[in-house]
Parts: sequence; C-alpha cells; structure tokens
Amino acid sequence: MAAAPAAARVPSGFVGVTADDVFAGADDYRTTNLSTQAAIGIQTIRQTFDWSTIERQPGVYDLSYHDRFVAKAAAHGIRILPVLFNPPSFRRPSHRRATCPPFSDSDFARFAQVLVQRYGRSGSLWREHPEVPRKPIEAWQIWNEPNLRVYWCGRPNAKRYVAMQAIVGRAIKQVDRRAHILTAGLPASRLRNSVPLERYLRSMYRAGARRSFDSLAINPYAKNHRHMRNLLRKIRRLMNRHGDRRASIWISELGWGDRGARHRFIVGPRGQANRIKKSFDVIRRERRRLRLRGVVYYSWRDLPRYPPAFKNFWGLHTGLLRLGGEFKPAYYTFKNAVGRLR
Repeated sequence: MAAAPAAARVPSGFVGVTADDVFAGADDYRTTNLSTQAAIGIQTIRQTFDWSTIERQPGVYDLSYHDRFVAKAAAHGIRILPVLFNPPSFRRPSHRRATCPPFSDSDFARFAQVLVQRYGRSGSLWREHPEVPRKPIEAWQIWNEPNLRVYWCGRPNAKRYVAMQAIVGRAIKQVDRRAHILTAGLPASRLRNSVPLERYLRSMYRAGARRSFDSLAINPYAKNHRHMRNLLRKIRRLMNRHGDRRASIWISELGWGDRGARHRFIVGPRGQANRIKKSFDVIRRERRRLRLRGVVYYSWRDLPRYPPAFKNFWGLHTGLLRLGGEFKPAYYTFKNAVGRLR
C-alpha cells in the first residue's frame, strides 16, 4: 500500500454514529439530540431498518414511523445509513434466538426496493414533503455480522451471504444506479463458533463477492488503536490480493465502553476518550491509503440492559453520553477528533 497524503477533505457523510435512543425517542428528544449531533459534525446515523417491523403482513409495508425519523434527521442535515435486517416471521425460518436470512432473496430485494423508492434520490418522501430538506439515502447496508452464529440462523455461511447480498444490491441499483452498497458489518469476533473475519472474507471472495459491493463494511472492535490499525491494514491487503482495490472500506461500528461488565473493551472513562482520539488520528492519517469511505462510532448514548434477562454487557456502555444524558469525557474527545477530520 503506497502512502498517500491525507490533507483532502473527507467525503460528505464520512462521520456517523449509531443512535438507537434517537430512533426510539419522542420528537423533542430527537430534536435536542440531532441538533447536538449536527453541531459537532456528525453527518450520518447508522440505523437498523428492521424488516419485521415494516412488512407487517405479506406485501403490506408500513413506513410511517421511518418517514418521521428520516425527515427529522434530514431537517438537521443528517443522512441515514440503513441496515436492512431481520425478516418477518413469515419470510424466514425460526431458529430459537438467532436471526435468520429470508427464505427468498427476491422477497428481500423487493423490500429493499420499497425503501429506495421511498427514501432514495428520487424517493416519494421528498416529493410529498417539499418542506423537508432533501437528504436522500444514498448508501445501503445489507445485513449485519453474518459471520456470527446469532445473526445467521446458527450456522454462518459466506457463500449464502454473498448470493443474498448480490441479489439485494442489484435490486437497489435497479432503482438508483448510483446507490452505494455496503456489505454487512463484519467483526473480528472471538465468540465461540463465529467465523474468523479473514477466513470469512476469503470465503466471500471465493464465492464471487468482488464487484458486488462498493464498500466492504468492517466492525473493527479492537483492544486499542494499534490493533485497529493493524486489522484495517490486513483487510486492505486481503482485498487488494483478491483484485478489489476499487472497493472502499467503511468502518460501520467502532467503540469502547467506560464502565460495566469486565471485558477487554471496558477501559474506563479516560481510556475510552484516549482510544477515540488515537483511533481517529489513525483514520485521519491513513484514510486515503486504506480507502476509508466512512466511520460510525457505536454509540451516541449508553443503553439500558435488555429484557428479559437484563444481563450486563460491555456494548451497553460505549456511549458518548451516559444513560442519564450527561456528556462523558469521550464526547469532548470525539467532538475534537471530528473537527480535525474536516
């Protein structure tokens, strides 16, 4: 990888966060938080568009809730990066607690096209609501973490994922030929029976993944900025070896927790802030040589424990804001890091 200067401006929408609290929040809450996000340079919110909550009956799509969310974000100059995920029960097999891919990729393609026709560059939302600033969805992420058992019906299968992603990606581009297609975010997970990231990627390329996406999405959770940098460099080399220099990398999840259950990613308030600073320094310096298209911090605010077990989990504590809404030291570090990217 030849070194390249990193002085050029980052692409529009480069910096994002996940913000499930904003998606679920009331209108006043959304307004307050979106205003704060926009003020510190956040241009993208990565949000799961849960298929099961949209197609309530076969062929019947309810987008009213998502209409309000997309429009409210657009009013603050923020674009949505949707993760298309989780078919309704009548579109997939049941496998205990695991999320399964759909029976039919064509059903998934049809669902994706409904969304593009509503929120894409020529989407009906913008025609019906001319008072809303146009911030059409231009990038679409297909699934999340399919190399983990819990997100692929208990048995990850790269070949099957590639087939699904290619069909859905083509369907999106039939509606918007300039749409940017992201793969599912892929983590370098240590979870039992997950498929190691590099092995999964090699299987994807053997299955013909090259040129079926515009950005390879990586969720490079790592002990620190050095591990993150080394992982991204390794992935870029793997892509290049498979003749995929054209495709960019999109960091679709990245984060550390400040407190909570003991874990290698729980690093204390100072450690969280320090890792954000150093990781964004890496991103700024190596953006062009790695062909980075975007970075999404996980997440905007800490999350409550999930029912029914209410187990503690490190990922509940990665927020820039505490559960009560107070800014963490990480918030101010993130704000400064984003400012240096401009």
